[in-house]
Amino acid sequence: MRLFCMLLIGGSVGSAALGHHSDAGYDRDTLVAFEGIVARYTFGNPHVAIVVETKDENGATVEWDIETGSTPIMIRSGWSADLLSVGDTVTVRVHPERSGRLRAILNTLQTADGNLWSQVEEDPEETEAAASLDGVWRGLSTFSLRRGLGQVPLTPAAAAAQAQFDYFTQTPVRDCIAPPPPSLLATATYLNGIEILEDRVILRNEYFDQTRIVYMDGREHPQGDERTSYEGHSIGSWEGDVLVVDTTHFRDHPEGNGRGVPSGARKHLIERYSLSEDGRRALIDVFLEDPEFLAEPFNGHTEMVYTPELQLYRYDCDPVLSKQGGFE
Repeated sequence: MRLFCMLLIGGSVGSAALGHHSDAGYDRDTLVAFEGIVARYTFGNPHVAIVVETKDENGATVEWDIETGSTPIMIRSGWSADLLSVGDTVTVRVHPERSGRLRAILNTLQTADGNLWSQVEEDPEETEAAASLDGVWRGLSTFSLRRGLGQVPLTPAAAAAQAQFDYFTQTPVRDCIAPPPPSLLATATYLNGIEILEDRVILRNEYFDQTRIVYMDGREHPQGDERTSYEGHSIGSWEGDVLVVDTTHFRDHPEGNGRGVPSGARKHLIERYSLSEDGRRALIDVFLEDPEFLAEPFNGHTEMVYTPELQLYRYDCDPVLSKQGGFE
């Protein structure tokens, strides 16, 4: 076990995409490279984890706890549950945690056979045209609803809540609860599935296996105040070839409108889905209002590429692993 070194480098370092709960605590401008022995390999969610035993600069045995992406991302990157075994010799490059603890996020891992492994996230090629919105879609890194939503002016109540919010102890992600719509629409990290049936449309996202049912049978929203779902209650209709989805009755969520920004009883979301002229993209226009926490409505746009060659994988988040992965 050797090759322990600190490399201070600039922003040109290649790094994994955001495919796990948060990497804000990692120093992306620093690489630590070392050879070691795999002490534990967990192929589960919210992210794949590797514990590597090595020697520090004083010759003492230490263990590094290394985070990678979640299983859907890593499977598409060529990883599998049997890629690594306890006792394997590996050489890793990681971005260390800013706190100084021996925790890090993976940059690359080289196995004894010389193969190099990493988390691969690139925008998909636009090679096929869809006949309808039905199918598998992947977002583009150039479009981010979450980034746009983060620029909406907040009410005093939202600003106060955000100032007091501690992600590692308060986010529902630690209990394997996905952020509510529209945060996951067209993410570049996870796949989206649209299934069009006669009486409903099913909207899926790999992240935490989020599944939304859009009722197309002419029903209205519930009259009462019952709000049991973080995904809300969705009804839909067709305006020509445009799918219009109207969602209300969201359950209160401490991050319902972005990092640390809650959502409340009057949150209302309208999404409009259509195909691009060449059929290779799904175009999504979003209108969101939540007067308790957003000082003005949010209008956003995002796009997804048709990717019928890909498949959605189960996320199957484990709350125990989630808490062990940095929340406690």
